[in-house]
Amino acid sequence: MIWRFRLISIVPVLLSLLGSIGCFAIGASEVLSAFWRLLSHPIGSSSLQAKSIAQMVGGVDYFVIGIALLIFGYGIYELVISDLDPRHEGDDEQHANLLSVSSLESLKHNLTNVIVVALIVSAFKKMIDFEVNNSLELLALCGCVAMLALSAWLIVRSHSETESIQSRPSRKRRSPRLAMRRR
Repeated sequence: MIWRFRLISIVPVLLSLLGSIGCFAIGASEVLSAFWRLLSHPIGSSSLQAKSIAQMVGGVDYFVIGIALLIFGYGIYELVISDLDPRHEGDDEQHANLLSVSSLESLKHNLTNVIVVALIVSAFKKMIDFEVNNSLELLALCGCVAMLALSAWLIVRSHSETESIQSRPSRKRRSPRLAMRRR
């Protein structure tokens, strides 16, 4: 009875997948709207170009949020309901590591990476419209760019460390008592 109760977690899985589809639709609408605006008006206006680029980056932001919802839904399904093994569906081994979630920690790691990317995209969107009026604002802009670069570097570094830990062969430690007996 309790084992079947885990199926209640299908509700957040389905809602996050629907939310993902909604974010993809909104993002596509934003990008297409910005693209249509660029095609319908002459390309001479720099404010029109800046607004269109900001709107396109906003669309990308929706895509990233949609990906986060997709990862969340997939991860909860894998952890609680059932294993999804794409190798059994059409023998496509290239999908074996896509969205691989083996524990709650790996799900949190994947979501954290996507959230940081979403924050980087949002900051980039704000920087497009940012006007520098004095040296303090220029210093703040440079600090923001440095923080974004640092966060991207930390994500890459944590990802490479995770891969190197997972690729190491596991060594079984002998207990000190066993080592003493062998001598």
